[in-house]
Amino acid sequence: MEVSAESQSSNGGQRRVGILYDDRMCIHHTPDGDFHPENPNRIRAIWNKLQSARIPQRCVVLGAKEVEDRYVFSVHSKKHVDLIRNISSKQFDSRRNRIASKFNSIYFNEGSSEAASLAAGSVIEVAERVAKGELSSAFAIVRPPGHHAEHNEAMGFCLFNNVAIAANFLLNERPELGIKKILIVDWDVHHGNGTQKMFWKDSRVLFFSVHRHEFGNFYPSNDDGFYTMIGEGLGAGYNINVPWENGRCGDADYLAVWDHILLPVAKEFNPDIVIVSAGFDAAVGDPLGGCRVTPYGYSVMLKKLMNFAQGKIVLALEGGYNLDSIANSVLACMEVLLDTPISGSSEAYPFESTWRVIQAVRQELSVFWPTLADELPAKLISQTAAPAPNVLSSSSDSEAEDENGAVSENLEEVLQGIIQPLSNLKVDEDSQVEVAIASNTWRLELSKIDIWYATFGSNMWKPRFLCYIEGGQVEGMRKPSSGSTNKALPKEIAWKTYPYRLFFGRESTSSWGPGGVAFLNPESKIEDKAYFCMYRITLEQFNDVLRQENNSSYDMTSPPLFDLPALMSITSKEPNSLEALEKGWYRNVVYLGKEQDIPILTMTCAQSDVKRFESGELPLHPPCEAYASTLIKGLVGGGQLSEEEATAYIQEASSKSL
Repeated sequence: MEVSAESQSSNGGQRRVGILYDDRMCIHHTPDGDFHPENPNRIRAIWNKLQSARIPQRCVVLGAKEVEDRYVFSVHSKKHVDLIRNISSKQFDSRRNRIASKFNSIYFNEGSSEAASLAAGSVIEVAERVAKGELSSAFAIVRPPGHHAEHNEAMGFCLFNNVAIAANFLLNERPELGIKKILIVDWDVHHGNGTQKMFWKDSRVLFFSVHRHEFGNFYPSNDDGFYTMIGEGLGAGYNINVPWENGRCGDADYLAVWDHILLPVAKEFNPDIVIVSAGFDAAVGDPLGGCRVTPYGYSVMLKKLMNFAQGKIVLALEGGYNLDSIANSVLACMEVLLDTPISGSSEAYPFESTWRVIQAVRQELSVFWPTLADELPAKLISQTAAPAPNVLSSSSDSEAEDENGAVSENLEEVLQGIIQPLSNLKVDEDSQVEVAIASNTWRLELSKIDIWYATFGSNMWKPRFLCYIEGGQVEGMRKPSSGSTNKALPKEIAWKTYPYRLFFGRESTSSWGPGGVAFLNPESKIEDKAYFCMYRITLEQFNDVLRQENNSSYDMTSPPLFDLPALMSITSKEPNSLEALEKGWYRNVVYLGKEQDIPILTMTCAQSDVKRFESGELPLHPPCEAYASTLIKGLVGGGQLSEEEATAYIQEASSKSL
């Protein structure tokens, strides 16, 4: 199917802009109908937004085409292609879920094979038409995405590497089109590891990826996306990574990278076509990305890229999981392709960390690209935004934050004001009076600091949690909790979901008897989802809860397990964790980000214990009825799930292997 239209450009010429959408790519979804961020509504929301803005009427509208195996073999192994081609067939019905579980962040269903083929074939289709000159530019609204898919492995929601297949097609299958150099720009918030590896030694492809990295702690959680990964052999210098050290990067950060790295190198490279791995999970409000790029920001980034290759540019959808954000961002990009004047502004400055990364990238690549050799003016790099706050990729933007993403520095000021007197405090261990004074001092000071305690187990039910504050026990408990010295009730209660794996382990507890209790794998994976009831309490109270979770009897005058220096250390990046005790089932404090500029903390087992659970050294065990009942009461009472849904949630966590 093709519906044709032309757009009058501002310079008087005719632009034929292509747009490809096909409902058949919606047949790929979770096998059990559970919610997943990479779902069919992503492309439906985009298409609905474009239709309401009458964009298709101004474009050449294309339908999807399945890809030929020979083109996929150019970047993927036969084993991988055979698996994706056949995984939806009946012969895999009984094994499909088990096979998917062996991959990182992947699901399969009866429609996965066709959708993957359509996505790859569609990007080839629009790329070939732009290369031929039949279209000025085009956007392929495809799914599943592709940039994480590697030569022999599906991962990160990606089955076939759509952009890599299309780029290889233009270079090797259609030499008559004259495409000898391709610029691939990956602005998805996650590193395009698969695409990078496929052109690692190829100087015909300049691969550029700007992404959250955080020194290997952000998905895909390795060193592949670091700025020192520049290619090899003939491809040395043709692989450019700009790895953000933190979340919350926005328009100013991305445009600084464009102006001081990407555009100068692209001008020197002089590509014949530009392909954008257009993920929109760095957009404002994305639940996985934690960045703040606006539709205006995306439009400016794209407009600057259209100065290359005579405007021959192809965008292929990658990530993006907030339906409003992804739809508005794609609309903004389509308006640019159609040469609609850009409206908007971005007055904020980049983060200091952004300038640091830009300088490091320029220095690393200056031997290959002399245009990067000059030092940036001190006046330029001195223009910075407030220090980048720590926000978990999966958390939504706080309503307490201002429009520019600035976060109150009040917490840091309070911490500094408290740490100084504490550091000067000296305790005579032989004097009980001095010990009492020290105890009262840390309790007084920590009572001034609020944190959110994010609970995922029995504490999601408020009456159970209050046992740790007021003391006492609820029905089903075999012994009471001692409570906190500070018995003030939580100031606020909120709910969130985060991408962590809930599971149940250990054979019995003194509080609940036989049966497992809830743990959280401290390693985040984007396909996981756990519910958290968050209580706003003081850091003093959190210390008392931490002690009760790990030791049923303790001296209230003991020093804090998790003090202010520990809080400052753990909030230096996110997600982050710190083992507050040498022993204990819940000794690992995990930092999840911030809400209202207040740190969110939870506690779970150490990562070493997760390995022991995985190996069978520690037992995985479903919870007893009384313990499970507290989780159900919490989830239902908190308005998160129905009783049936809560029961299913617990059953899945109890039965799914780590």
